[in-house]
Amino acid sequence: MTEKFKLLMLGAMYENGGNTTHRFLDGHPEMFVYPFESQLGTRFVIDSLSSLFPLKYRWPVFPLEGSPYEDYKLIIDEEGKVRTRTAHVSKFRHMPFELSDDERCLIYQKYIQRLGRSRAHNVQAFFQSIFDAWKNYKRTGKEKFYVGYSPILVVDAGKILEELPGAHFLHVVRNPWSAYADTKKRPVPLSLENYIFCWNINQYFALLCQKKYPRRMHILRLEDILQNPYKELGTLCEKLGLKKSNSLEIPSWNGQELEEIYPWGTIRKATPKANKETARELSKEEQQEIRERTWQYLKEYRYDKFLA
Repeated sequence: MTEKFKLLMLGAMYENGGNTTHRFLDGHPEMFVYPFESQLGTRFVIDSLSSLFPLKYRWPVFPLEGSPYEDYKLIIDEEGKVRTRTAHVSKFRHMPFELSDDERCLIYQKYIQRLGRSRAHNVQAFFQSIFDAWKNYKRTGKEKFYVGYSPILVVDAGKILEELPGAHFLHVVRNPWSAYADTKKRPVPLSLENYIFCWNINQYFALLCQKKYPRRMHILRLEDILQNPYKELGTLCEKLGLKKSNSLEIPSWNGQELEEIYPWGTIRKATPKANKETARELSKEEQQEIRERTWQYLKEYRYDKFLA
C-alpha cells in the first residue's frame, strides 16, 4: 500500500522558509496540504541527533509492543493537537478548523487495521486521517499528493524515501544571514554558533540525500521561490506528475489567502526585498562570522555574492 501513497514531505532549517513554501502549496487543487507543521516525532527517537534537534521534528519511532491507539497518541503533532483540544491557547485559534481529535484517532486506527502496523503505514494513516476528519476542509476532488512540513526533517530524508516508495522530499534553503536575523527575533534564540552549526548539518543531509535519490530529493532556494513561486513550485509539481496552478502564487491556509505568513512562521512578508533587508539587520561582524562558518555551502547554493 505504501507504493500508492503519494507524500511530498518538506523540510527546512528554522527560519529558512519551510512554512512559507508550505503555505504557497496550500491551495493547489491536487494536494492535501497539512494545516500546520506535521510534527511526526515521538519520544522514542534516540540517536546521535536527538540532543541537537527537538524530537517532535524527527521521523517517528514506535515501540514493538505498541497498539494503533498508543501509536497515535505518541505522535507529538503539537500544533494540531493544541488547536483541536485546547483551541483557546492555540496561535491558530483565529482560523476556522472543524475537527475532533478523538474522531481522527478512531479513523487512524481503522486505517491501521486495514494497512497493518508499521512506521510507513502509521505515517500514511496520520496524513489520511486528518483530511477524513476535517469537516470544513475545502476539497477539490482532484487531490493526489499529501503534503507535510516539519523543520529540520531533512536529517531523516533518507529514511523517508527508503520506507515510502511513493514519497518525494523537498528541502528549502535560505541564505544564512536572513535566516539567522529572523531567528534572533525569537524569545530565546540559538546563538550564532549553534544556529549556523545546525544550518550546516541540514545542508549536508540535503545534498547527500540528493545524490542518493536524485529523482525524488528536491532542493529549492527560498530566494528563487519568492522571486517566482509559480515557476519554481510549478516545476516541482510537474516533476511530481501534477499540473502547475495559479494558486502557487498566493500563500494560503485551507485555500484562504494569507496577508502574511505569521503565525505559521516568523517570516511575515514573503518578498525578495524583505528577505534582503532582513539579512542587512545583522552587524558587519555577524555577517562576516556567518560567511566564515558557512563557507563550504555558500558557493554550492549561490550565496557567495548575496551580500556583495
